[in-house]
Amino acid sequence: MICLLHPFFGEEGTFVTKIIFAAAGALAAILISAGASQAEDLVFTLKNTTSGTLERFYSSPVGVDNWEEDVFGKDTLGPGESMQITIADGRAVCKYDMRFEFTADSGFENMEDTQDLCAMGSYTIHQ
Repeated sequence: MICLLHPFFGEEGTFVTKIIFAAAGALAAILISAGASQAEDLVFTLKNTTSGTLERFYSSPVGVDNWEEDVFGKDTLGPGESMQITIADGRAVCKYDMRFEFTADSGFENMEDTQDLCAMGSYTIHQ
């Protein structure tokens, strides 16, 4: 690119330089729009209306064979509590399989469900 700016090219160098800068601008616009079209984070409120404590919550897009990492991490969700959940996996999908695991002393079986997380603002776990 340094050669194109060299005075040897005269008026043509200016024209070629303008073409190069126009092409670079177009490429930058393409890269910016590609970044803007990435999937948005899925955010919803998880409500526990059971009398048991949720110890772990897993989610995976429908069709993925393995559960991904525990969304709660070190947190738990006690009876009557709610928590904002953010799934920021970069995928452009809405339907997720979910698995809810209760503490052993809760007396509840683990639960699984499939939902369109893009369409809901909250999810409530019932007894």
